[in-house]
Parts: sequence; C-alpha cells; structure tokens
Amino acid sequence: MKNYHILVVEDDLDIQELIKQFLMTQQYSIEVASDGIEGMKLFNKQSFDLILLDVMLPNLNGFEVAKMIRNQSNVPIILLTALEEERDQLKGFDLGIDDYITKPFSFHVLIRRVEAVLRRSNDQSTDNRLVFKQIQVDSDAYKVYVNEVEVPLTTKEFEIVQLLLQNEKKVLTRESIVEKVWGYDYYGETRIIDTHMKNIRKKLGIPYIKTVKGIGYKIDE
Repeated sequence: MKNYHILVVEDDLDIQELIKQFLMTQQYSIEVASDGIEGMKLFNKQSFDLILLDVMLPNLNGFEVAKMIRNQSNVPIILLTALEEERDQLKGFDLGIDDYITKPFSFHVLIRRVEAVLRRSNDQSTDNRLVFKQIQVDSDAYKVYVNEVEVPLTTKEFEIVQLLLQNEKKVLTRESIVEKVWGYDYYGETRIIDTHMKNIRKKLGIPYIKTVKGIGYKIDE
C-alpha cells in the first residue's frame, strides 16, 4: 500500500498536533506548517499527495495559498474552515480545491474525507481512454487533452469530465454527479456543481458541456 505524504497547514498548534497524530495512526506520512508562507516553502521543497489547508492563517491565508498551489500543481486540496457561509465555500471551489471540512469536525469524518480524496486522485478507471470530439480523457494518467494539448484540471474537475464522457449524450442530474464524484454522502448544496462546471468550461474552452435547465448537465454536440 502506498505511503501517502500529506502536508497539514494549520496555525492552531493543538489542532495541528491532533491532526498529525491521528493521520499518522492511519499510516500516513505527515509534514506540518503553522502559517501560509511556511506551508508554501514545504510545498515547494517536497512532493505531496494531499494538502490539508486551514483558511484562517497568518501571513498568507488559505485561499491565497490554494491559489498559489493551483498555479503550480493539481495536488488534491482539502480546506479546513470555520467559515460556514456558502460564498466562502464557493470561493474555495473557484480556486480549485477538492473538498472542504467545516470546523469543529470529527476526526473520523476527516479520515473518511482524506481517504475519499486520495482514492479519487489515485484510482484508475476501467475506461482507459475516452474521446469526444476534440476532448480526450486519459483515465490512467488522470489527464484531459483538448486538441492534443493537456488541460490542467483539479481531481474533481477531472472526475466530472470523465463522468460526462462515460455517459455521452445522457443527462446527469446534479445529485448523480455528486454521488459519483464525491464518493460519500454530501449534505451541502448540489448547486456547488455549477461552480465546478463553470471552471471546467473556462479551462476546456469547448461548447459541448450543456446545461439541462432544472436538472443537470450532459456532454453533447
């Protein structure tokens, strides 16, 4: 089994230590940082499989760190946030995060979320290569190409594009997309899918992702 390497960026030292110790009991390799600058320094020095990133950080906040990381990498990011308002959650997804956990949280929930994100980012699909028009999805490499040029996507964005191509011309409800992509019971607003679709359309620059009003999405000519 792969020994996943996780970076925890959390300024509350008590919470930081609890997260570290709890994840280490699950056989993860953990690095910790207490502010955004320290987190970026570690990120630039080492390779990580997942970033657990607090929002309210000194020097650089979590949103700023997430933006900097996304400019360099598609490594999965889970935001740890005390912010419950939808606009803050949407801001995180706009920046390309993969998931968020609202404080205070159960450490058992944390583990489930970590496992789900790592599984999504590392599982290989049985459909190794999917093609629709000028879009190609390489499921083994978790890469998407448009006109043979790779388009960097987050893990969730990749999963959504892959799902659309696997269900070519079929209408997928927002609920079904959440169920397939998130991989666990999601109690938030399913309209969060709209934010991901907006980002995907912007990145791919193709007209084939159609909105089916009041229902969901499909990929079609």
